Amino acid sequence: MRTALVTGANRGIGLELCRQLKQHGHEVTAVCRAATEDLADLGCRIVSGIDVTDPRTVGNLASLLEDVSIDLLVNNAGILVEDRLDGLDFDAMRQQFEVNTLGPLAITRALAPRLRDGGKVAMITSRMGSVADNTSGGYYGYRASKAALNMVGVNLAHELRGRGIAVLMLHPGMVATEMTGRQGVPVEDAAAMLLERIEQLGMEQTGTFWHANGEHLPW
Repeated sequence: MRTALVTGANRGIGLELCRQLKQHGHEVTAVCRAATEDLADLGCRIVSGIDVTDPRTVGNLASLLEDVSIDLLVNNAGILVEDRLDGLDFDAMRQQFEVNTLGPLAITRALAPRLRDGGKVAMITSRMGSVADNTSGGYYGYRASKAALNMVGVNLAHELRGRGIAVLMLHPGMVATEMTGRQGVPVEDAAAMLLERIEQLGMEQTGTFWHANGEHLPW
């Protein structure tokens, strides 16, 4: 049985990824700050109380998983704060960097010894982090944090290549979750497409940036 770990697993895309991975026969570890009834109902191994911005709890996660070998790590935890030039909140921007950029890096570093050689790391990023695709501006903190996450992912792809671990940057699309005000494609469809990409893409695509629908995205 293959093992998967998903951060931000208590709601939205993370919850649905856990559900579908479980349905596909994976042994799933669901990581979150606070568990929900919906997550508990899935029957996953739940590790709650984990804040990806807190080195102490990230270290606790690594200690709790000393007995686990991970085939798939999905760095999904993220936040979005809308902003424009005339209303910038630099504290909110810093928080987005902490969660969206440094959080996935901290989790991956902490769990690197637990990653199985030949496994995969999926960074749930956004095409809003694409410089070439930015045609509307705004969302300074979110765009910049996701662009930085993409760079982190490319760095990790180089460092983990020797172990045959593929690192993939994946944009789920505009998904109807709490983060987007319930606008977009159903979360079930987005999760299914993400898992299809994860299954199809491997070392030949490590360090590259993809839409869940299979479109190769520009940096």
